[in-house]
Amino acid sequence: MTETPLAGGQILTRVEGPTRWLTFNQPEKHNAVSLEMSEAACEVIDAFAGNIDERVLVVEGAGDKAFVSGADISEFDKKRNNAETSDEYGRLFFKMFEALRDVEKPTIAMIQGYCFGGGVAIATCCDIRLCANDALFAVPAARLGVGYRAEFVKMLLDIVGPAKAKEILYAVRRFSAAEAFGMGLVNQVTSASELPKLVADYTTSIGENAPLSLRAAKIIVNELLKDESVRNTPKTKQVIDDCADSEDFRNARRAFMNKEKAIFTGR
Repeated sequence: MTETPLAGGQILTRVEGPTRWLTFNQPEKHNAVSLEMSEAACEVIDAFAGNIDERVLVVEGAGDKAFVSGADISEFDKKRNNAETSDEYGRLFFKMFEALRDVEKPTIAMIQGYCFGGGVAIATCCDIRLCANDALFAVPAARLGVGYRAEFVKMLLDIVGPAKAKEILYAVRRFSAAEAFGMGLVNQVTSASELPKLVADYTTSIGENAPLSLRAAKIIVNELLKDESVRNTPKTKQVIDDCADSEDFRNARRAFMNKEKAIFTGR
């Protein structure tokens, strides 16, 4: 499949069957992400969200050394040098995290090598995190004098709990893939050579399932993570009704009765 370059080629995207790929492509900087790259990533996520035939998004880093090593620190002198500029930088950067977290389709982080700082944030925004056994995780904010935004800390907290979140943010040490699995930060760990197959198994399985059911599951889980006072309960009811009224549900019932495999269209 042909890759489409954005942000001067530092973001790449391609579509393979029902799978859209988003690649952070700055391997000479261990795929550190600039603001321009974050804006281009949002374009890719928007394109994925708007295409009914694309069922799952896989996020990866170019090369075999890093997933994403964090924000591109070379921008900090001009774009993140005091409280005012840091706030604006964080606001713009968070649009990418928000888009990835809130897109109403399944997302997978395919992690190999360094997953540091903003790379951990990107991974936590994905629904499923699959990694190679050579992956290393760290959030080095305390060694840069950086305060992480509450929204990112909340995402990390929801996954690993308060004790592990504090350990990650306080100790600033590198956690192995096995440790990340133990704390629930990643779903599966395999060898680097087997990682593409593991990801392909997930994308195949997800791609064959009912898109409206997957959308309902994601929305409901995300809403249940919110405080009850801000939870969108009517939306959780609506996505269930959308499934019940869908052609996919009707066709799946017929396929089941006829002992056939259901083909889902997302309608």
